[in-house]
Amino acid sequence: MLHFVAALAAATSMLGLAAAEPAKRQSAFPSLPFNVEGPNIVDSAGNTVKYAGTNWPGHGEVMIPEGLQYKSVENILADIKSVGMNVIRLTFAIELVDQIYANGGEDVDIGTAFVEALGQENGTAVLADVLTFNPQFTASTKRLEVYDYIVEAAAEQEIYINLDNHISSGEWCCSATDGNTWWGDTHFNADNWVRGLAYMAEHGRSWSNLASFSLRNEFREPSNNPAVRATYNWQTWYGHVKEAAIAVNEANPDVLVVLSGLNYDTTMQPVVRGTALTPGSETFSKDDFPGFQNKLMIELHNYQGTATDCNALWGGIYNGGAQAMNPNEASTANVFPVIITEFGFDMTNQNYQGVYATCLGERLPENTAGWMIWVVVGSYYTRQGIQDYDEAWGLYDHTWSAWRNPAYVNGLLSEMSERTLA
Repeated sequence: MLHFVAALAAATSMLGLAAAEPAKRQSAFPSLPFNVEGPNIVDSAGNTVKYAGTNWPGHGEVMIPEGLQYKSVENILADIKSVGMNVIRLTFAIELVDQIYANGGEDVDIGTAFVEALGQENGTAVLADVLTFNPQFTASTKRLEVYDYIVEAAAEQEIYINLDNHISSGEWCCSATDGNTWWGDTHFNADNWVRGLAYMAEHGRSWSNLASFSLRNEFREPSNNPAVRATYNWQTWYGHVKEAAIAVNEANPDVLVVLSGLNYDTTMQPVVRGTALTPGSETFSKDDFPGFQNKLMIELHNYQGTATDCNALWGGIYNGGAQAMNPNEASTANVFPVIITEFGFDMTNQNYQGVYATCLGERLPENTAGWMIWVVVGSYYTRQGIQDYDEAWGLYDHTWSAWRNPAYVNGLLSEMSERTLA
């Protein structure tokens, strides 16, 4: 059962947050569209809503969500729901849309997608396994029809969708040399990006549980492209992000638009503090997003797995942008809900007992608008040239048949979900 938050918890850490207004009444799922009121996400009845969830990637070479050769869509979603989660960050590649445009508006079928990504022999074999576990599909099913089915099945489990453009070319993300770092990089065409975002936002209008749309995952400085590196700054970021946000809102006015920052999405500081978007002097203004100022929120990532001090760890997240949840902070110029859309660690050892996992387990439920752990998958169709790649950071084991680290998933992670949504 989906739990809605009646109010944003008052600060309990040294960096506390403001309390929210009391909830008006309980809402039936999905109670969309969501809007933003100060640091809170609110549903159509005015209740404060928070996210607790995980990432389900679909941006790899096959360009459909992972793991369907090991488990049915329904069983994956039931497992996610069993941990108390209410949202999935579902990722896609712009290349998927580029191929649709190049193919006269026709999407690629999954039979072709698996063979092109994995080769004739392995692609055919993996497809057969996918169809065994998911007989509602056929080789002629289109890639976006798989997304449609997953989203509809998630709605039946009362799970929201945060759709995320993870990368431009369908492949593993992210590095400073992958050609997807910044506008103008080898695979990052600015016009195709905006076109792809608008296409997916329009396509998602039929998704009853599409709550939010992340414009791009982990902007980063390229290490092998000096011309592009010269444009890596907040001023460039602002021009492109405004254009993209407007395009998404025009295509789908109901969704929340999620803005991500620089340095692998670890900082949104000038946006939150209202300082100059260098090298220019312009500052971030919600007035630059006409008609949908109440649809904007921000996301951050954190992978400081070697942290030894919880206050220092949270202080970095706070200064990077989580400060936007605290309108009482003197330097907070722009207030937003903040979601931590990626954090995670190796699930094969005792890392879940360390400072990083326990600190985030304590702080995230009370000091953000929500979170999504990286990552649910136990393995990938293919990643970095290796087929059936094992994901040590995955919540699932390799064959998606059990939790990789049940002590963490059934313990701290489930408790995080419960505290976030209680």
